[in-house]
Amino acid sequence: MATETPIFAGAVDKGLEGVVACTTGISSIVDATLIFRGYTIEDLAAHSTFEETVFLLWENRLPSGDELTAFKRVLGENMSLSVEQIKHLKGLPTKGVHPMAWLRSAVSVMSLWDPDGQSSEPAAQRRMAMRLVAQMGPLVTLFDRNRNGKDYVQPKPEKGLAWNFLYQLKGEEPDATIAKDFDTCLVLHADHELNCSAFAARVTASSLSDIYSAIVSAISALKGPLHGGANEQVMLMLKEIGNMSAAREWIKEALADKKKVMGFGHRVYKNGDPRAKILAQLSEKLGAKTGQPAWYEMSKAIDDVMQKDKGLLPNVDFYSATVYYSMGIPIDIFTPIFAVSRVSGWLAHIFEQYSRNRIYRPRGQWVGKEGLKWTPVAKR
Repeated sequence: MATETPIFAGAVDKGLEGVVACTTGISSIVDATLIFRGYTIEDLAAHSTFEETVFLLWENRLPSGDELTAFKRVLGENMSLSVEQIKHLKGLPTKGVHPMAWLRSAVSVMSLWDPDGQSSEPAAQRRMAMRLVAQMGPLVTLFDRNRNGKDYVQPKPEKGLAWNFLYQLKGEEPDATIAKDFDTCLVLHADHELNCSAFAARVTASSLSDIYSAIVSAISALKGPLHGGANEQVMLMLKEIGNMSAAREWIKEALADKKKVMGFGHRVYKNGDPRAKILAQLSEKLGAKTGQPAWYEMSKAIDDVMQKDKGLLPNVDFYSATVYYSMGIPIDIFTPIFAVSRVSGWLAHIFEQYSRNRIYRPRGQWVGKEGLKWTPVAKR
């Protein structure tokens, strides 16, 4: 008779929780502190730009003034999509298509135009990285405008990535303060240690596959609702609640019905996500500036109840929802914005993986049957 190998409790860490898969010098979470290359996220959010943060993640140091100017210039030079690229990308279906599915396909297609696309030479890989960071925003805005029957807006290379995203999305120059706040959001989302998408990028890179393949793997992982998309659900929840007077009662009923409230809790942070605190301040400020304070007020009411009744703290997704919505960004573009920022961190992980590579090959604890013998089909 066939037997089953017993499962030994504690022998396998579900979801690899607590398992150290590699060494890294890119970013780290210690208690309620997030650091990029030794700098706290609070310090970078207050003083750095997204472009400067990208340089930091890739080079393990802050740039000099001349280096930052040159870095931004190269990003600007790589921001525009060619006429041929726009023509073919506009041919990709958008009706009923998830924005992340479109972005995943678009990035894969972009690799076919890249003359360095299959190169393993470090200088060529750096050129690919610059193109990917520079063009992720334009790709997302092309998708949104194309599905709405609007023409693609060419970027202004002398402006930053955050400014251009808002400009290309709406077709008009953004408010300077809002563009700066959006830049801060990109800084906050640039990296986050060995999350699911970063790990996916590293696993693909460990086979020495090309950079585009590794980034497509990361986008595919981010598309999953357990990794990306929570801020979309937060905003949909707030719109369902409708107004401030209903917020506290709604959340009380949701908890009584054991309904999952999106945007709270975290696998790693147990004493609060530092990014959420910064985003809460931005949400309040933007709500007042745009004449939509109710979204922040509703969020704060829900936050208060969740902390008091459940002991749960908000994560990065909770307040980023109202921040992006106050900026006039479509709800289903929230997760693609994550990719616009996080591609910088994914690339840092890919570079680090390539620099001291060993292909990932974990083992699985066997829990299947043993000792079976093949029998002819007539006797089964």
